[in-house]
Amino acid sequence: MATVADLHVTFTRRGRDVHALRGVSLAIAPGEILGLVGESGSGKSVLGFSMLGLLADGARVQGRVRVAESDMLPGMPGFDPRNLRKVRRLDLGAVFQDPMTSLNPTMRIGKQVEEVAGSPAEALRLLTAVGIPDPQSRMRAYPHQLSGGLRQRVMIAIAIAGNPELVIADEPTTALDVTVQAQVLALLQRLRDEIGCSIVLITHDLGVAAQIADRIAVLYAGRIAEIGPTAEVLDTPAHPYTAGLLGSRLTLQTERDRRLAALAGSVPSAAAPLPGCAFVPRCALAAPECEQTPPDPVAVGPGRVSACVRTPDQVADEYSTTVEPDDQHTRSEVTIQEDGPSAVDLRDVTKTFTVARRWLDRTAGAGKLQALRGVSLRVAQGESVALVGESGSGKSTLLRVIAGLEKATSGTVALAEGQRPQMVFQDAGASLTPWLSVGEIIGERVRKGSRAQRRAAVAEVLERVGLPADIATARAGQLSGGQRQRVALARATVIPPSVLLCDEPTSALDVSLAASVLNLIGDLRRSLNMSVLFVTHDLAVARVVADRIAVMYLGRIVEVGHADEVISRPAHPYTQALVASIPDLGRELRSLSGEPASPLAPPDGCAFHPRCPIAIDACGDPGLDVRLEGRPGSAHRVACIERRAH
Repeated sequence: MATVADLHVTFTRRGRDVHALRGVSLAIAPGEILGLVGESGSGKSVLGFSMLGLLADGARVQGRVRVAESDMLPGMPGFDPRNLRKVRRLDLGAVFQDPMTSLNPTMRIGKQVEEVAGSPAEALRLLTAVGIPDPQSRMRAYPHQLSGGLRQRVMIAIAIAGNPELVIADEPTTALDVTVQAQVLALLQRLRDEIGCSIVLITHDLGVAAQIADRIAVLYAGRIAEIGPTAEVLDTPAHPYTAGLLGSRLTLQTERDRRLAALAGSVPSAAAPLPGCAFVPRCALAAPECEQTPPDPVAVGPGRVSACVRTPDQVADEYSTTVEPDDQHTRSEVTIQEDGPSAVDLRDVTKTFTVARRWLDRTAGAGKLQALRGVSLRVAQGESVALVGESGSGKSTLLRVIAGLEKATSGTVALAEGQRPQMVFQDAGASLTPWLSVGEIIGERVRKGSRAQRRAAVAEVLERVGLPADIATARAGQLSGGQRQRVALARATVIPPSVLLCDEPTSALDVSLAASVLNLIGDLRRSLNMSVLFVTHDLAVARVVADRIAVMYLGRIVEVGHADEVISRPAHPYTQALVASIPDLGRELRSLSGEPASPLAPPDGCAFHPRCPIAIDACGDPGLDVRLEGRPGSAHRVACIERRAH
């Protein structure tokens, strides 16, 4: 089906050799789903592009890649450019992380699918097969008019148009909500069963791979660290790196009163020479011989291979998926006084935008997009509150209103006296000025004192966020993703704010980096006595980072309560669906059906009732105004007439 034999891929960047892959060998069986996991910089995407025959010009290749009995890369014995185009068209499909960069923004969806499907009827059949609602009308839509989940379904329809033998799915769910992620994974699994294709699922999340993969291959610094059946790799990891990834994962069982486990260090630079095992600097089991020669892959069980001198039993004895309760890792809970001072007090806040209904049709007039519809929420001084919900629920808009970046249409936003709130965004790279040094970026917020005092303030805050002082001379483009996010936190807290607003600050990070950043946010919150509002679509993250969780749906808060209680005993059907959609090891994949309604035309009554499994006729009553209510003396409140009735 597809084989990779001793593949080495080297690029030249600024006069230096960058070794993206360093001798990768694997085989993908017909109808198999292979999960390819590892941190950023491990070489996962380069391996995927190699199998697609899409390596950049100038790449130097050794070894061999064959798909459908054809060589895929120039320089290989049987390579033929004409045959390569045929294999790509008939035998290969690709689904990438961001469908907006893969779809033509000026073409209607139907035309784009038709280009590969051959006819409008076949394009309609494919859109129907991937579960797009009302596919006939969606064919006339442009990519920007579809949600992220629907755009990804369009990409999958294009990928399977030729009934391919192999589909490469490169981080297809990373930017998606947990409910849409579950839908896309279920769709990939169903398509494998129906058309019999093999799938390579590239992801940095072992929990995602565990949902549908038959086998898992763990890649580190361009080499295969471990490969084997999914259940065995996850139950008894044979390589210390696999064990470290498992230990860094956040789950619904992660203890809230412990610092989060995180792999120390980072993936070594692909330009660095690696004479021995690349994991040595981060490995608790490293032996002297590990520094001299890369360990050869050895069989450690039926269908299992590990590139480590240690046995699986030795790895199991040293590594654990939990953090031991010692002084170094224990963190104190913040005591919140219910009747204490407020950091943020929102009362019936609404935010309405005026948008063109169809930007290419100027005769269509304008519509009113109701981003926030009567949000009331109090955040106590020093408290951390997580806002969760699908894209379009109003989470980021609410943060922007609190930050003063948007003005509320109605309602009141009361903030504590003192510093204005500071915001940390999802893409730290885009929020840091690229032509300024780190020191200049942070120092812009220090308006008082001499130049020496400002430099001292920058050095102090860099130390606080765990960065060396000499990084002040670097620019954002020279930093890793985790370092950029720490710089963003340093800029936001160099003058301690009363409220820190975090908009998905870890969603694009590897699990180990995410754990480190979450630990840092918790440390800053406690040392600076800040309140934190944390937007995330990951309920496992929300549970460990927040005292309370507020669940938003289509511009309203539908449930709010203590983090543990909301996760362990969700009251609203929407919250229950979110919890059920969280990918976890050994957990059955479940997804929420349907798409959220458009905020341009929210449903009457309870906005969730068209997707709700327990909805009754009264839930869609135009006169129904569902408010958050709870039992007397309870901090757990829900906006659902059915749940309150029971």
